[in-house]
Amino acid sequence: MKRIIIPLPSYGFDPTEVAIPWKLIVEAGHLPVFATPQGETAEADSLMLTGDRLGILKPLLRARLDAVSAYAKLLEDPAFQSPIPYSAIQSSDYDGILLAGGHDKGVIEYLESAELQLIVSQFFFDQKPVGAICHGVVLAARSLNPDTGASVLRGYKTTALLKQQELLAYGLTRLWLKDYYLTYPGLAVQDEVSSVLVCKEDFIEGPAPLLRDDMAHLQRGYALRDRHYVSARWPGDAYSFSLAFMKVLAESAK
Repeated sequence: MKRIIIPLPSYGFDPTEVAIPWKLIVEAGHLPVFATPQGETAEADSLMLTGDRLGILKPLLRARLDAVSAYAKLLEDPAFQSPIPYSAIQSSDYDGILLAGGHDKGVIEYLESAELQLIVSQFFFDQKPVGAICHGVVLAARSLNPDTGASVLRGYKTTALLKQQELLAYGLTRLWLKDYYLTYPGLAVQDEVSSVLVCKEDFIEGPAPLLRDDMAHLQRGYALRDRHYVSARWPGDAYSFSLAFMKVLAESAK
């Protein structure tokens, strides 16, 4: 059994990117531990759960039913109900860290947490399994190597939420949701992550993200592995991402 730390913002994380990995990690016999800024119970982005205000785009943009069902079960997990504060995370207590995403403005406290950035840096320094999906890659990109001052992602290949995905969702909904789909207006996730890499070729877009994956259709998803680090782009990669992360966990035991 592996202990996996999953830090979350107080509000706004993407339900698919947390509930699906949690479900698969638990089914594999591992132990997830959650953390939030002050140890309060986290809450997912409600718009992604309900689809309210998405109109005719609701079937396309909201969380799929399997993720909504997994989230309902996640809410019953005592570990989720009683997270630890960021300040209590000790990397030595865990075998891996999973960094989920979310684009609601509530995730900013998570992405900009100096405490979390130091913790992520330690996991990279120790070469322990790190999984980051969507905006979770931004947190990794902002975490600095204490020896060089450069991002811990420098020298790695990674993917993240694609600029075309971010701008498409914004363009389709901006008339009524305004900049909801732009966590940082004017700064796309792909652009920020690419800026900390050795070269732009180290950002790998992967195949066109047209359909969401599941256990029966893993080919629809995409996860990129570079040594102990696994990255993915959006909720549609959640199953592929989770399995790739758990493979790294299994290999790290050897």
